[in-house]
Amino acid sequence: MNNIGNLGALIAAACRQHQGALAIDAPSAAVTYEGLLDTATALAAALGKLGVDRNEPVHVRVSNQPHDFAGLLGVWLAGCVAVPIHRTSPEAVTARILDRTQARFAVDVPQAFSGEQDAIERIGANASAPAPRAQLDDAALIIFTSGSTGAPKGVVVTHQAFSAKLLSIDAMIHFRKTERTLLLLNITFSFGIWVSLLTLLGGGTLVLPQKFEPALLLAQLRERTIHRVGVVPTMLRALLAAVPTASRNAHAFACPDLRQILTGGEQLSEQLATQIETLFPNADLINIFGLTETSTCDFFQFPNYRRTKPTSLGLPSSHVEYRVVDETQTRVPPGTIGELQLRSPYLMRGYLDEPQLTAAAFVHTWFRTGDLAVTTADGDVQLMGRQKELIVRGGNKVTPMEIEQAITMFEGVGAAMAVGAPDDILGERIHALVVPCSGNVLDVGALRAFLCLKLEKYKVPDFFYEADALPVGRTGKADRRELRSMVATGTLVPLTRHVQ
Repeated sequence: MNNIGNLGALIAAACRQHQGALAIDAPSAAVTYEGLLDTATALAAALGKLGVDRNEPVHVRVSNQPHDFAGLLGVWLAGCVAVPIHRTSPEAVTARILDRTQARFAVDVPQAFSGEQDAIERIGANASAPAPRAQLDDAALIIFTSGSTGAPKGVVVTHQAFSAKLLSIDAMIHFRKTERTLLLLNITFSFGIWVSLLTLLGGGTLVLPQKFEPALLLAQLRERTIHRVGVVPTMLRALLAAVPTASRNAHAFACPDLRQILTGGEQLSEQLATQIETLFPNADLINIFGLTETSTCDFFQFPNYRRTKPTSLGLPSSHVEYRVVDETQTRVPPGTIGELQLRSPYLMRGYLDEPQLTAAAFVHTWFRTGDLAVTTADGDVQLMGRQKELIVRGGNKVTPMEIEQAITMFEGVGAAMAVGAPDDILGERIHALVVPCSGNVLDVGALRAFLCLKLEKYKVPDFFYEADALPVGRTGKADRRELRSMVATGTLVPLTRHVQ
């Protein structure tokens, strides 16, 4: 990739350049770049016959099937805005998205697409094209967020912003021609989208597994040629749990072809990073921080950076500026907690048809991430949690991330999540869900004693719960809101209660 512009035109150019090469390798089909472009071109023509307007939103049903990528490309070649929606989304969810987008058509490309209109379904009540929306001019995607901090919002991202960000990402992690990327991330998720597009723009091959299953993933990484994989930390924890403790040494899974493990979407603990690096010593584990609203990938924590500054977000992408501010929007000195704000050419156009939410997300040209952070004296950024996730216990503000980091430092703990729940006396009590490593028995008393050495008294959880895994949302990320619900409904039984 060497320029910026319309994503459809860029991918089409890559297809023409790599015609006979394998674009997608899946159990159900192998698709060449030529085949990908042929299907997408036919789909674009079919949409044109139906009278789609330029910049009109079109739903694209996806579930990481071989021809889903032709669906996205076809919508872009038709001059429309792609709205990726998972095929298994509940009807109520798709109805809410339809109400927001006012789309007339949904694309669902079958394996044997004939070029007719059998891949396109009329949806919604509108027979005529919706009125033009300036917000959608040059828009490439409307990505609906997972809703972990509230109702899902439609993030409008332009071709210019996303293609420029792809160029910036590639300059950091270098996708190479003929490389094979194992795609485990849904392409309704911005992480899955950029990993897929950069692979295709570089002339590589997307390898699609039937499903995410840790044991099968380990087998694929050992037995097939895979150069890169993108995962969320939840997947890494599941992967680690599938490996017998005795086998977790520097040579057990030395996959010679695996060059990069890309991870992001949630916190990566130091312990988990070390365990994965031990399991895959030949691969670089790259932890990435970014948001859908910023076209993803704003900071990269490379292995050498993590070893010297393990709590730092890492290096910023090119042209990404950052600051940490207080409630008055004044920069705070190093070591002081404030809100992390970002500014770059890659920011979203806004939230679809929600001008008030869009305005609230910005302070002039700065995007408000909602993340709490501190800077160090040498300019590094360290995350401290999210503003909306702050627990206020007895008037003391506590970030869940600080508690979780301390818990995962305890031997035998694989993952942890902390939330606050209402309390008549203290306002909120702290509830912590702990996931032991495979084969380990959790000693809550010992864990509490350990935390008392690591945290102030008011930060030590009041309630501990144990589970085999953290609750996750549709994107595969750990879902804090679901844990709050489980605590509120009594789904979880506390191991102990310690009222201070």
